[in-house]
Amino acid sequence: MAGGSGTRLRPLTCDLPKPMVPILNRPIVGHLVNLLRHHNITEIIITLHFLPDAIRNYFGDGLDWGAVFHYVVEEDEPLGTAGSVKNVESLLHETFVVISGDSVTDVDLTEAIQFHHQNRSVATLVLRRVPDPMAFGVVITDSRGKILRFLEKPAQSEVFSDTVNTGIYILEPEVLKFLPPKTPADFSQDLFPLLLREGVPMYGYITDAYWCDVGSLEAYRQAQYDAIRGRVNLQLDYLQPRTGLWVGHNTIIDPTATIEAPAMIGDNTYIGAHVSIAAGTIIGNHVTIEAHADLQRPILGNGVFVGEESRLWSCTVGRNVRIGRRSHIMEGAVIGADCTIGEEACILSNVRVWPSKQIEPGASLNHNLIWGAVARRNLFGQRGVSGIANVDITPEFAVKLGAAYGATLKPGDHVMVSRDQRTICRMISRSIISGLMSVGINVHNLEATAIPIARFMAPKLETAGGIHIRIDPDRGDHILIEFLDRTGINISKEKEKKIESTYFKEDFRRARIEEIGEITYPARVLDYYNSGFAAQLDIDAIRQSRCNKVVIDYVYAVSGAVLPRILGKFGSDVVVLNASLNELGAAPRERERMLLQLQEVVRALQANFGAQVSANGEKLILVDEGGNAIEGEELTGVMIEMALTAQPGGTVIVPVNVSSMVEVIASRHQGQVIRTKANPSAVMTAAVRTTNAVICGCAEMGFIFPQLHYGFDSMFSIAKIIEWLTVQKRTIGEVRARLPRFHHQLQTVRCPWSIKGSLMRHLVESQNPEFLELVDGVKIFSGDHSWVLILPDAHEPSVHIYANSDQEGWVESRLKQYQIHVESFCRLQTALSQDTALLEVR
Repeated sequence: MAGGSGTRLRPLTCDLPKPMVPILNRPIVGHLVNLLRHHNITEIIITLHFLPDAIRNYFGDGLDWGAVFHYVVEEDEPLGTAGSVKNVESLLHETFVVISGDSVTDVDLTEAIQFHHQNRSVATLVLRRVPDPMAFGVVITDSRGKILRFLEKPAQSEVFSDTVNTGIYILEPEVLKFLPPKTPADFSQDLFPLLLREGVPMYGYITDAYWCDVGSLEAYRQAQYDAIRGRVNLQLDYLQPRTGLWVGHNTIIDPTATIEAPAMIGDNTYIGAHVSIAAGTIIGNHVTIEAHADLQRPILGNGVFVGEESRLWSCTVGRNVRIGRRSHIMEGAVIGADCTIGEEACILSNVRVWPSKQIEPGASLNHNLIWGAVARRNLFGQRGVSGIANVDITPEFAVKLGAAYGATLKPGDHVMVSRDQRTICRMISRSIISGLMSVGINVHNLEATAIPIARFMAPKLETAGGIHIRIDPDRGDHILIEFLDRTGINISKEKEKKIESTYFKEDFRRARIEEIGEITYPARVLDYYNSGFAAQLDIDAIRQSRCNKVVIDYVYAVSGAVLPRILGKFGSDVVVLNASLNELGAAPRERERMLLQLQEVVRALQANFGAQVSANGEKLILVDEGGNAIEGEELTGVMIEMALTAQPGGTVIVPVNVSSMVEVIASRHQGQVIRTKANPSAVMTAAVRTTNAVICGCAEMGFIFPQLHYGFDSMFSIAKIIEWLTVQKRTIGEVRARLPRFHHQLQTVRCPWSIKGSLMRHLVESQNPEFLELVDGVKIFSGDHSWVLILPDAHEPSVHIYANSDQEGWVESRLKQYQIHVESFCRLQTALSQDTALLEVR
């Protein structure tokens, strides 16, 4: 059994290990010990790190609990879930159970252990089906329960099942031989993937019992309310004067008080005259509630004092808090231990107050009583932090985000910051820089710079990372903040989680005056990019190019200030449209109008081709010599055809949802295709890890040329097109005509968030595994190049259905078939959940 600090449960766990947080007035770990004893498990090893004495003092030698306790303290750094168990290997000689110290459950361990032995399993995971699997490790098993695949804490687009890992394991001692001693290791991320690769038999025992991972304040409150309503079987030592009401020993309740069941009132507690206690209220031990107080489902810790006529609504109050008369604490507020709330003070909804704070009488608190605003559930989306400009992404938010990122780095590190030309991005950039400097991080400020140039410069400046701020290419009213690593690609999910954790803890270091970070403005950035750009091109071919006239539309973006200067040095005759910087840029409809204008100009000038650059220099649309726009799957095919003609036998990297045209083109040129998840970060990461990649990406994201840098770069794409057309002696129209004919269609279907996981599991379980691919979403093959892909949307309550084939009729029929199938499944699941809710109300 493992204990932890519980950062997402702050301010309740600042001075208390998370396993010691009470559920129905008993620590979580106390309920777990009762569960183990109920199933005749009486020798218990508890691994400790954060405030170990709190748990040791509570259990003592274990005699009062009818068990034998062993305590093992990790003195230095935490060893992780698996490393801490490896650390006690000498005490484990037979089948043993591992259970996380922060979960509330009544799982049948006896039945789970029998399942383990019946299947001759070496490692059995207790699994549970949940509506929202993103916060947990997702698992797929076969019909006998053997584990086939799992993924730790997936993003929305990665969900392939709603069956999750509960953190309860039945293991044989031999599994620990796979772990090195005294080395941090995690079960889900390290040991179990290794066992799966080695073919060690692992099984999943799926339980319908109650299970809640108390990993957040929301989960903590829900576990309390579920427990008081009897949804989990917990042992309670209180008296029950009537159904649904539990009252402790030596407790006094004034006869005029009204109490609705279910409710719990602890030992040695006083309830004054005319106090109103609503159903769902949980009151700890040694609590005093003065007259006329109104308690609407609050959770009160031990030793709390509530003054007369105070109102507490669905809030959480830590131990030893004093609440003055006529105070009001509103829904979702959390008060840490040992705080004092003055008379007639008001704590507004969802405000968090850290321990030992004092609220003056009459004060109205609408923000957390530490630096920062109300914490968000998640910061990072598909490719960074995005939100409505100056509503979600405000200067205050940006300062805090910059400090959170800087706090994950070493003091004195350097970070590169760049942005697009908009004033709003300048404002947010300056706020982020302030946050970085406040925690001792130095800043290289590139100011208004196209993101491909920023990605190129990241390794040249030898920074610890980078941040780029721009208007979201897909949503014109949103700001997109992208975090880059040392190589210039987007940071990993693990790094995102670390920044999120730091942001939510609101526990940033503060640099002393002499440690405040400094700002520098690197010189000749464009010259460095220009040199790297030129080094990867056949300059002689470009200067002698048959493409003597190219038209480029920059849609008023910052790339318009860069590319004309670069191509001009190579002697290209470039006609420029909309190159001036514009504060608002171009909206999607305006870009469509500009594309029509570009097509007309290409025809009128009889240009070799045209290109429209967008997304701050990442994406492009081509126009061939006849004035025909080339975008979508056709553009992907044209770029890959030219790249592999130039470098036969090379590797191309594309996301999983791109047409199978790519494989046919690659086979013509003895090339190889690598498919990734359908997000830009996955493509960039694959580009870094693949040594012979010649081109990566697709029309929807842009194209990467790893020899220059690992980011999407439409500016370099245009220069390469000029080179390719000259060397290959053909036009874009001729390249387009040579593409294999494929039909590729997309249909988006609404699907509630709570149903996505069960939909993915249903699709996996209803198909022959031989025809499935689970790179991202669920891809179902019918022949070599005919397939349907069902891909959950990462931002919206919907799924995308892609159909691909060389037969148009097949695509249309399959698209309709799966659209009807998904819609029917969603309707059925919604109806079932509504029926369940109705039964609970009744």
